[in-house]
Order: sequence, then structure tokens, then C-alpha cells
Amino acid sequence: MAGVSRPRERRRRGAAESLGSVVLGFESIVVFLGGLTVYGLGALPEGVADWWGVVAGAVLAVAMIVISGLLRHRWGILLGWLLQVVLALGVFLVPALGIVALVFGGMYAYATIKGAALDRRNAALAADESNGD
Repeated sequence: MAGVSRPRERRRRGAAESLGSVVLGFESIVVFLGGLTVYGLGALPEGVADWWGVVAGAVLAVAMIVISGLLRHRWGILLGWLLQVVLALGVFLVPALGIVALVFGGMYAYATIKGAALDRRNAALAADESNGD
């Protein structure tokens, strides 16, 4: 039948991409709340308006959401690590952000490292299956 297009098949996502996206997505919520905490505690240095805490939290949260969509690329995973470092630097403003950085940094490490190992294993299994045919 002319003019009828078939639906495009979805791209298969690897384990590192899927798990990393979930971690960054949930982390973005906590990071935004951390920005509100910085604002509420007035934790910014003197001379810097407190509302910059909200702005920084919102920008970091949006960056995490954007980068969660870029994790199919190796540089996207590296940008995710950079965001983990930026969050860890928040410990100088609010020490409790160190706990958030440890928890989510650990989850991101597990997602990217173990996810990459699963992706390699799945690729090897798929290669073995295709060689067996």
C-alpha cells in the first residue's frame, strides 16, 4: 500500500544508559531541593543574593535531566560525572549535601560501571549467537 509508513523501531538502550538516566532523573529532584535548602539557610557567601541558591539548584537539576538523555555517548557519561563533582562541591555551603553526593555518586558509579559491564556481556552473548547461526 503506497503512502503507509511503518512505525519506526525504538533504539535499544544499554544498561549503563538506562540505569544512569534513572539515577540522574531522581537526583535532579533532590538537587533542586538542595538549592532551596541553600536559599532557606542563607548559606551563600556574604554579597551573593540568597536567591542564587535556587537558581543554582534549578540549573543543576535541569542539566541532570538534559544529560540523562545524552548517556548513550561516552562523553555524556563523563558529563554526568562532572555533575557529581559539582554536587559534591556543595558540601562547602551545606555539609549535608555531602551525604547526597555520596549516595547519588555511589548510585551513579554503580549504574555506569556495572551497566557498562552488562552491556559488554550482552554484546558478547549476541555475537556468540550470531556466529552460531
